[in-house]
Amino acid sequence: MMKLKFITLIITSSIAVSCSSSKSTKAIADLKSESTKLSNKDKVVALLNSFNTGDQKPISYINPKKYIQHNLAVEDGLAGFGAVMHHAPEGGFKANVIRAFQDGDYVFTHTEYDFFGPKAGFDVFRFENGLIVEHWDNLLEVQKPNPSGRTQFDGTTVITDLDKTEANKKIARGFIENVLLNHKMDQVTNYINPKKYIQHNPAVADGLEGFGVAMKYFAENGLVMEYTKLHKVLGQGNFVLTICEGKFGKGDHTAYYDLFRIENGLIVEHWDVISTIPVKSEWKNTNGKF
Repeated sequence: MMKLKFITLIITSSIAVSCSSSKSTKAIADLKSESTKLSNKDKVVALLNSFNTGDQKPISYINPKKYIQHNLAVEDGLAGFGAVMHHAPEGGFKANVIRAFQDGDYVFTHTEYDFFGPKAGFDVFRFENGLIVEHWDNLLEVQKPNPSGRTQFDGTTVITDLDKTEANKKIARGFIENVLLNHKMDQVTNYINPKKYIQHNPAVADGLEGFGVAMKYFAENGLVMEYTKLHKVLGQGNFVLTICEGKFGKGDHTAYYDLFRIENGLIVEHWDVISTIPVKSEWKNTNGKF
């Protein structure tokens, strides 16, 4: 029943887009006005939590006339979102928002999903005039704890240093550009704390030593972890998310979402989701991954 109500509202919202009557326009305007009472971050958290509760109201936080989708397995617009919900298992999908951040018109989240199986995910939503108009994400199956016993979700959640947001974004950008894109490995300790580096990547242990062991394994087994382009840097306080393109494993075209926690000017904690980008013939929209 919950799933049916959720899908019904999505279909109703989609129909409203094609209706040119003043009544329909007024209804959308009223929803938009009501939604301005919440922060954009609150709206995203409510939307994701609606997977658990079946609450229909958060659907109104998506612009029914413009919803650009970058999940390449989902069609554009509310219709694409509705199609995914239509294929939800009995009881629907589940979402546990672990971390949520806001940077200007963007909100980004770190979420534990039950979405066609347990998944770790990062989502990015862009707002215009208080409504969601664009969405990017990266998903990976939940893995067992890494060699240091850490999961893809645990660790610090408290946002601090709001006055250092731009400085911390600059640090994360510098790490990506200088170390990962331009391979200036001698600069690693300019960005990562050599005495405290908490790692949540499922295959890598804590510290720079853990990173070195992982890189040695890749080299010895003919594998690659290559960053080729930085697409976005988003942050709030001590947390910064970077979105990059590159190659992974046997050279698969890959999206890298890396979340860094920065303390006293150095990266001290890291989470990521690394996901293969499907070939273009399999895309359900034409917006691209990035």
